[in-house]
Amino acid sequence: MRAHIGATRPSSFLSTLALCAALTLGACGGGSSGDGPAPSAPDASVSAVTETAELTTPGLRWRGVNLSGAEYNSTSLPGRYGYQYFYPSNSAVDYFQSKGMNLIRLPFLWERVQPTLYGALDQTELQRLVTFVNSTTAKGMTVLIDPHNYGRYRQQVIGSSGVPHTAFGDFWSRLANTFKGNPKVLFGLMNEPYGMTTENWVGAANEAIRRIRATGATNTIAVPGNAWSGAYSWTANFYGTPNAQAMLQIADSGNNLVFEVHQYLDTDSSGTTTHCVSATIGAQRLQVFTDWLRANGKRGLLGEFAAANTETCRLALNGMLAYMQTHSDVWMGWSYWLAGAWASNDPFSLQPVNGVDRPQMQVLQPYLN
Repeated sequence: MRAHIGATRPSSFLSTLALCAALTLGACGGGSSGDGPAPSAPDASVSAVTETAELTTPGLRWRGVNLSGAEYNSTSLPGRYGYQYFYPSNSAVDYFQSKGMNLIRLPFLWERVQPTLYGALDQTELQRLVTFVNSTTAKGMTVLIDPHNYGRYRQQVIGSSGVPHTAFGDFWSRLANTFKGNPKVLFGLMNEPYGMTTENWVGAANEAIRRIRATGATNTIAVPGNAWSGAYSWTANFYGTPNAQAMLQIADSGNNLVFEVHQYLDTDSSGTTTHCVSATIGAQRLQVFTDWLRANGKRGLLGEFAAANTETCRLALNGMLAYMQTHSDVWMGWSYWLAGAWASNDPFSLQPVNGVDRPQMQVLQPYLN
């Protein structure tokens, strides 16, 4: 969970090589028809085989950032484009690519893309999404498209009578038909589901996966867990059946999944304060999920994490990055939260100010070279 400027989300130093080495050594511790134009893969040399191989080859394949804007003002629907929400610019993508990043996680709102359940996708909004995705993947970047809805549609939980699993599957069928020709697009099923049974979320996710594969799409699917998909709470039961148990029932006929978790460094892992518990907390909170991945032959993606500009937070951030690098047999990559033209005042932001890199970017940089 992470609150940020301009959005309505729920309470969802430069590192040295010596420190990296110490951390690494453990010293710290049936589809419907699609809507709109289906984008073609801009880079013909990139194939679905290549993308699938990334799931079986050790190493962090994706390293990037969440570019905010299209998910802003979720209580103002559809909202006024350019004033209440926006899609990121090409220059923003270029900046992060120049730093060595190869992944953009793109949050947007389900209701803006599909104003009515089971209805056609809104052509104007879809075109904004398609334009961003095509221009970004044409640069060689990967885009993880992220319905940033917390397991809800117009405030109703997926799996309720108002938003049945089939509605979620219908939405993803339409998105999959739009993007299945572009293997540089990752399908992030949903941002941080919460306030439901884990079994309900598994049913919703399986319906979406089934409908995606029914379109013929072979794209990698990123599947979150329940309870805001916290890495630290993967085996906990305070929210019901632990993700560690229920998520083993996720089924994909295409065998091309990653499990997406989020992890922040403050006391309750919400990312709502700039306090970091300790210099080692980042690596520590990834441990239980890492063990689960390895024990069950799964792959993971850290879809959100961040740190404020304090010494403790910078050290914790470095430790988290070093930990994933060390355990890259099961970790596929990460995307930092956040950046974007309206995020300059956020204490966690990577958005440069007057062309100057943020201190957090200095921590990330050794892991991008």
